[in-house]
Amino acid sequence: MDKVRRILVHVCLDRVPPQPAHFLQSITGLFSHDEDEVDVSCLLEKKHFIIYRDDKGQRIPLKRPSFCPIKNLSVTEAAAIPLDIQQRGVDVGVAVMLQTANQRVLLTRRAEQLRVFPNVWVPPGGHLEPGETLLAAGLRELREETGLNLEPEQLSPKILGLWESVFPATLSRGLPERHHLVVYMLLHSSHTHLQLQDFLNPSPAEVSACLWADAQLVKAIGSAEDGEDSEVRLKELPRSVSILQVSSDGGLRNSMLPLAVLISRAPASGPDVERVSTGTKFALNLWLKNMGTCDL
Repeated sequence: MDKVRRILVHVCLDRVPPQPAHFLQSITGLFSHDEDEVDVSCLLEKKHFIIYRDDKGQRIPLKRPSFCPIKNLSVTEAAAIPLDIQQRGVDVGVAVMLQTANQRVLLTRRAEQLRVFPNVWVPPGGHLEPGETLLAAGLRELREETGLNLEPEQLSPKILGLWESVFPATLSRGLPERHHLVVYMLLHSSHTHLQLQDFLNPSPAEVSACLWADAQLVKAIGSAEDGEDSEVRLKELPRSVSILQVSSDGGLRNSMLPLAVLISRAPASGPDVERVSTGTKFALNLWLKNMGTCDL
């Protein structure tokens, strides 16, 4: 998709009209040079997703990982990035945190043949396209990836937070090729996970497994923060977790996944591993906070 057909991040600083964010700029760093998390406001206006600071309005957390490649780029490394990539700007993605009536959240494992973040667990989501609202983009991606078709009139979306995502995730795996701002959007369903499960029809080209995570599992996943050595809060969880494996024809079968996979941390170097993405851990912790279950 060319630049004209993409929704790009724009930044509004010091009351200057919004300016396109540069690929080699950390959005988080523009608002806080020393911190990896800052509260901001956001607005989707025509073909621009605008990030700004409003001390009086509603604010949401914007975060990058401590090992963010854009943050840690040297001058020499930045100069080595091809010009066509440097000129891409910062894209916008939407990820749906679908909460069921019995307080579970849907995660999917990206198909192993995908070039970007294969075998990584994330919520359903993808690019925001021209003419779409954030909700429309989230529902389209949810439908395309999982087969779930939710009616927008029955939903009250809430933005939990913004995540600054770069691929590859660390400089040890290569220079940045993609730079996104991911909008994590919470959607409540009036159905339980078992009721929704009857309508799951995942696309095997994009999804290789699905998982309905409850608050206790989410607590453990979120405590395994990437780039940190903090203790993982297992709290008597079973050693394996029930998942739905997606076959090549889109069929589903019950399977078990070792808990150790879901609480794996992103390796600092070498090949990536099956794990929950760093941004997803951020969003899951925000989901717990929104439910008021941080002390579980």
